Amino acid sequence: MPATASASRFRERIEALEEGSLSSHAARSYPALRAVQEEDSPLRTPFQRDRDRIVHSKAFRRLKHKTQVFISPEGDHYRTRLTHTLEAAGIARTVARALALNEDLTEAIALGHDLGHPPFGHIGETVLDACLQEHFGERFRHNHHSLRVVERLERDGQGLNLTEQVRDGVLNHTGPQPPATLEGRIVRLVDRIAYINHDIDDAVRAGVLAREELPQDDIAVLGETGSRRIDTLVRDVVDRSAQAADIVQGEEAGAAMDRLRTFMFDRVYLAPAAQREHPRIKRMLRALFAHYVVNPPPPVVEGASDMERIVDYIAGMTDRFAVRAFADLSVPRGF
Repeated sequence: MPATASASRFRERIEALEEGSLSSHAARSYPALRAVQEEDSPLRTPFQRDRDRIVHSKAFRRLKHKTQVFISPEGDHYRTRLTHTLEAAGIARTVARALALNEDLTEAIALGHDLGHPPFGHIGETVLDACLQEHFGERFRHNHHSLRVVERLERDGQGLNLTEQVRDGVLNHTGPQPPATLEGRIVRLVDRIAYINHDIDDAVRAGVLAREELPQDDIAVLGETGSRRIDTLVRDVVDRSAQAADIVQGEEAGAAMDRLRTFMFDRVYLAPAAQREHPRIKRMLRALFAHYVVNPPPPVVEGASDMERIVDYIAGMTDRFAVRAFADLSVPRGF
């Protein structure tokens, strides 16, 4: 059977399944809206192909060596940018299934949303943004760079040619503009649900927090453990969103989560224990940036400006690659 005939039969079957099982508000898998049109796969929906392209990308593999919160933690069980991504994707897919939305689209957006994060977590993004403003008058936002990764940097400059809906969800998972699809809006909210709760777990493991220090009124609303809090928040999102035909939280659960987030910023993200290495990271990344301003790294894609070459190179680094690059510049070598 020719591939096109097989793909046509697969598409017809998926379209029939989606028509019978998905909400009227769900994104449909067909037609595939890509910048460069391709033949449909005989075995995967367009969003499944996007998911696979993201998972097989070099940027995705580098996430395992990028900081989530704690810099070079002593222990094997702390989250990295990769494990955060996988946890967020699992929660987001649960919400999508419960609301009869497109699970494949939701998963693809979740897996790609942090591909553009620089090394060393949020402090890395802050330093890179400050350096860009000082030297070029531009800003760095990891969601914009995530889109650049999938559109321009992967596959040696060809990009992944992802669907319009996935690219929109990756770009707008944070920032002022909400995603165009409900699936993208799930990822936007679940990203926060995931990191607040697993960061609490890591902070307790690191000894930065004791469980009894958590705000007890909010814990009473959401639950004593991370899994219970996530379950409470997911149930709330599903119940409220089903009624609203949008992705929303109830007032009580949403307010409790926001207060937990504020607590985490005060006690963890901006606390001395989590920031102990920040001055060294700032010095290191600033030194690397200043070096590459004078000596731009090789371009990842043809035609990149000096600014793009610097940003692409530094944002693509893992934590350990950045340390090696700084050591190469700073440590004297023998003859």
